[in-house]
Amino acid sequence: MDELLREFLTETNESLAALDADLVRFEKSPDAALLQNIFRLFHTIKGTCGFLALPRLEALAHAAETVLNRLRDGELVAAPAVAGAVIATIDRIKDMLAAIEAHGAESAGDDGTLIARLAALGAGPADAKPEVEPVAASTDAPSPAPSQHTIRVDVERLDSLMTLVSELVLTRNELLQVLRSEGVDKFAAPLERLSKLTSALQDGVTKTRMQPIGGAWSKLPRLARDLEHELGKTIALELHGADTELDRQVLELIRDPLTHMVRNAADHGIETPDERERCGKPRAGRIVLDAMQKGASIVIEIADDGRGLALDRIKARALALGLATEGELAALSEQQMREFVFRPGFSTAAAVTSVSGRGVGLDVVRANIERLGGAIEIASVAGQGTRFSIVLPLTLAIVPALVVASGGERFALPRLAVQELVSAGAGAGHRIEFINRAAVLRWRGRLLPLVSLKRLLRLGEDAMEGTALVVVTEVAGRSFGILVERIDDFEEIVVKPVAPILRGLTLYGGNAILGDGSVIMILDPAGIAAACGGVGVARQPVAVDMPAAHRRESYLVFRAGPGGPKAVKLDHVARLEEIELSAVEIAEGRPVVQYRGRLMRVSAVAPEDGFAQAGRKPMLVFAEDGDAAGLVVDEIEDIVDAAAAIERNADRPGLLGSAIIAGRATDIVDAGFYLARGNVATRDCAALLGSLESALARGRDAA
Repeated sequence: MDELLREFLTETNESLAALDADLVRFEKSPDAALLQNIFRLFHTIKGTCGFLALPRLEALAHAAETVLNRLRDGELVAAPAVAGAVIATIDRIKDMLAAIEAHGAESAGDDGTLIARLAALGAGPADAKPEVEPVAASTDAPSPAPSQHTIRVDVERLDSLMTLVSELVLTRNELLQVLRSEGVDKFAAPLERLSKLTSALQDGVTKTRMQPIGGAWSKLPRLARDLEHELGKTIALELHGADTELDRQVLELIRDPLTHMVRNAADHGIETPDERERCGKPRAGRIVLDAMQKGASIVIEIADDGRGLALDRIKARALALGLATEGELAALSEQQMREFVFRPGFSTAAAVTSVSGRGVGLDVVRANIERLGGAIEIASVAGQGTRFSIVLPLTLAIVPALVVASGGERFALPRLAVQELVSAGAGAGHRIEFINRAAVLRWRGRLLPLVSLKRLLRLGEDAMEGTALVVVTEVAGRSFGILVERIDDFEEIVVKPVAPILRGLTLYGGNAILGDGSVIMILDPAGIAAACGGVGVARQPVAVDMPAAHRRESYLVFRAGPGGPKAVKLDHVARLEEIELSAVEIAEGRPVVQYRGRLMRVSAVAPEDGFAQAGRKPMLVFAEDGDAAGLVVDEIEDIVDAAAAIERNADRPGLLGSAIIAGRATDIVDAGFYLARGNVATRDCAALLGSLESALARGRDAA
């Protein structure tokens, strides 16, 4: 295909994707600036088609341009019939562009009916006062073209570059493993620099693959408009966080699930205008999409203020499909009842329509999201609305993972699914109990079901005696614990797809090569939960609310020093560790600990406490751009989701201010403050050791 034609197709498709939303906004609220953008696009298409010898496309664009010109000059009313004709023209142009891309030339076709429809609108008399103020034609010489700040890169080239970076990460991990095992000091400093450069390169390449999520929902305003006409409803679609970025591959795979969920909300959730008026609601139903980044994850919420999920209809449908008996349903919580909507073939629609009712949808949505390593959960209140929350990884290529061991084998667990690490058993503060021969752990006031990884994978039997390690995992809003023998490491792994012969094993989501060259399997928490019969304890009930001024964020609540509770945003905490206070040393007059082959600065919220006392204490590890710092605390209390309004207080170093979290006045710790103090202590280990050795040498010479 000619390069000019390829460039035309790329630019026009991008422009048309944005035009759908502009047309829907223009139809609801005519605006001169929007009209000018729409007119300019059709004018550009017409002019370029003449240059590229695309007469069919040129004729169609010319007919639409004539209608838009009359609107622009105030000779035509911006009525639904006009907007409908222009939208139909855009759909036809999209089809024609797809054919040109597939065959390299225009396909044969008859556009006479559509052109005649546009011609009638373009030539007919104006039957009402214009709804759009005329836009004066520009009298300026053309402005110079803006400087080029972006270039287009073939996605295959980006994927190839990401593969090379992945291999570099593997090599980096292998070298660091050699350094840890062999202890060759002369390689410590260059390897540390190589590690930082590799991390920076990895971040840079990952960002080149990132795209705004707005690209995945650019068609949703048009979809909402079409659903309004098809369902006889009034829908107000709100999109927040459209500039939130995620990996191109994730973006492509999430596009269809988002589309389905908006259709589902419009059909099942939003009531008709008359129904809403009888309930005291505005006639227009709201559907809100909100995207935000939390750490290494993207959270997408789809909420509506409709009728909510009808539990009685869910119960009746579950009985009709034989999914549960009356007795089993009576024992289920409301949240467990709502989970039925994710079952294959499940639908509460009274009739099958072109929009929904066939029971094909939410089960596929969940399957696609979990295939990405994400999770979806639902919250609903009858008469108030429903909210779906989707958690996705930023990228699928390189993911942080916890390396665990069981039965003499090592496995990787995606960090996204890991909630907490708990020591259980004799003298550990948490004890394992048995209910009907099933192992459970008393955890945060609830009984957490336990799954023995060794027993599940048939690697042996767990004695369930002594101290055990439990990895608290969450899948689809339900938590359970995985019993492992030890935690080996926390490592960034390069995800490789499993071999075709192993794809039927749902316990695994891929494999990876560790720094020591060994190949390990990546466990799929969703597959583990399914293999154990949907094990898990549901979260506490969550209220349904539309996005407010303050977004809900996760906070780690802890006790440290005098005063009340303190908290830090969970996104800022890289790891939770326990340290022996006697291991704290002094380097350059600052308290440090030896941590992962480096000296890391440690602090306390109340410096006067010092580190003189003995014993073990929890430590929060903050990390950013290769720098790390530790904050020693007295006790970890909880992880709380809250929409906290922080009242700033600049007079207290190390604190951002105060907020109400979980009903208590809580000091919010500034992680950046401790990172800034710790930067001095995160130099290369070799350089610090060198300065200490020099000081010792000077002391010997003086003696």
